Amino acid sequence: MAEPILQTTDLVKRFGGLVATDHVSLSLVPGELHAIIGPNGAGKTTLVAQLSGEMAPTAGRVRFDGQDITDLPMPRRARLGLVRSFQITSICPEFSALDNVAMAVQARLGHSFHFWRNARTDPALIMPARRVLEQVDLAARADVPAGLLSHGEQRQLEVAIALATEPKLLLLDEPMAGMGREESQRMVSFLQTLKRRYTILLIEHDMDAVFALADRISVLVYGKVIATGLPDEVRANPEVQHAYLGDEAEEAAAAEAANA
Repeated sequence: MAEPILQTTDLVKRFGGLVATDHVSLSLVPGELHAIIGPNGAGKTTLVAQLSGEMAPTAGRVRFDGQDITDLPMPRRARLGLVRSFQITSICPEFSALDNVAMAVQARLGHSFHFWRNARTDPALIMPARRVLEQVDLAARADVPAGLLSHGEQRQLEVAIALATEPKLLLLDEPMAGMGREESQRMVSFLQTLKRRYTILLIEHDMDAVFALADRISVLVYGKVIATGLPDEVRANPEVQHAYLGDEAEEAAAAEAANA
């Protein structure tokens, strides 16, 4: 197996007496799409926040592209190529789709934002932005204000903004959140076009999407990784089945009690 591009060792995050991530050790190899799944409250978003630098771990180490980045802030990690998209869409709704991506190109190149009006006609920004929009199948929507795009298109735009920074690793936090079935299927098809070209860590609740996309899956339960492996291995793992069936059984029991 290739040398990992991302590796965590015994990553711990405590909030008082609550242990949100409990000695999590993971590794991702270049070109892999690795999914993190788990019941609600498993610690998935806390884990990705520690990987992106949004949240400092209580203990443990994070290595990225051969460098210990445990103590680096989020902007430094992004400049190294570790880029996160958020569970809640984060775009500038009043700007066009093209403007949103061009700003990401501008940030990557280190240009000043004080002259944004002139930057809208700068080929060094606009041409790369248009190429990224073509890559995510939004070229025809380039001049549409981002706030007028459909929810699914906004999620694609958010990924486009991340791609414009030329990442080495994408952290995708629930890209299917809030989508209907048709939009989710389009997003799965879109993410399949990114596989192999980018290393991706995917946090996602949609199990159909996860098993359609992932090369490997890690299962997080109460902050601990209880299984890592190929999709078929994880699906057949008794401990994983118990974790999910147990969660479903609790929800069913609660619904039954509420209807009693």
